[in-house]
Amino acid sequence: MSTKKIPQRQCIGCGEMKSKREMIRILKTPEGNFTLDATGRKNGRGAYLCPSAECFHKAVKGKGLDRSFKMAIPKEIYEALEKEMKHLG
Repeated sequence: MSTKKIPQRQCIGCGEMKSKREMIRILKTPEGNFTLDATGRKNGRGAYLCPSAECFHKAVKGKGLDRSFKMAIPKEIYEALEKEMKHLG
């Protein structure tokens, strides 16, 4: 019997490695829009974040999204993502 491998992802806020299912995926669509991907299956570039406000604020302060997507992220996008996270939590 082989054991199934659990995919691990690193949080852009705290830097901890956790299973992919425990985390929230922030997605940049091919059109350039940013959104939260609850399923983890949508097309586009993704970055992973723990589902806590604390990790979100660390990611904003440490420019984790900017590094993940290799571009400057406007303040409005951070605000929209924060609102989406509150609806999930």
